Amino acid sequence: MNKEDAIVNPVKGRNPPDPKPVALMVSSKTDLDCICNLINIGDDQSRVLHNSRFFSPKDSDYNFSITGPFAGAPYAVMLLETLTAWGASRIMFYGWCGAVSDSVKIGDIIVATSAFVDEGTSKHYGYNEFSANGVALPSSDLTERIKGFLRQSGLLFHEGPVWTTDAIYRETPGKVVYYKEKNVLGVEMELSAIYSAARFRNIEAAGILVVSDEISAMKWRPGFREIRFKESRIAACEALIKICQIL
Repeated sequence: MNKEDAIVNPVKGRNPPDPKPVALMVSSKTDLDCICNLINIGDDQSRVLHNSRFFSPKDSDYNFSITGPFAGAPYAVMLLETLTAWGASRIMFYGWCGAVSDSVKIGDIIVATSAFVDEGTSKHYGYNEFSANGVALPSSDLTERIKGFLRQSGLLFHEGPVWTTDAIYRETPGKVVYYKEKNVLGVEMELSAIYSAARFRNIEAAGILVVSDEISAMKWRPGFREIRFKESRIAACEALIKICQIL
């Protein structure tokens, strides 16, 4: 065995689900429930996946799986590894983020074209090999297709880098200034690791975020109860279903 080979690897297991090429990873339980309701999928079409749920629609119109909820880079990659072992080759991530850029506001939609690595998982998946300056990259083809669909649907969005951190209570003014200077739009907890792991496993991944709060003014402005945030989440859920259908 090569000294860089893993001792434990993801496996299909004894009773793997029917493979679906596209996997939608949804970090929020609220949005997971929204998507399941929109396509009329219940617990009878789901199974436990670690501490989350894995949904596999029986309706042939929906040839994608749905997994969630989850939080943090290590756990997100645990899920991704299993989904890949089960046959997923395209990962769509959907989550929330805090606004870092002054131009981004609560309820805005972001397509993350890169993710600065400020978490501990990516280094185990060779992000230095696949990216420059500590930035993990998504599938360019998948990202372009997402942007094209959003434009055709008339949904406004920002595109650009995000900052992925392990420590939501250590988003300091110094770090906010640092990432503002790098034109970062928002901060969240999973995407750089998902991008790094996807490239390591030779699959595609891309991500959409909805802005839930703001730290751009060096104080926290939560927007979880704002109408625009709720409306944007529903619009994102509807768009993601259609995007996954055409991938």
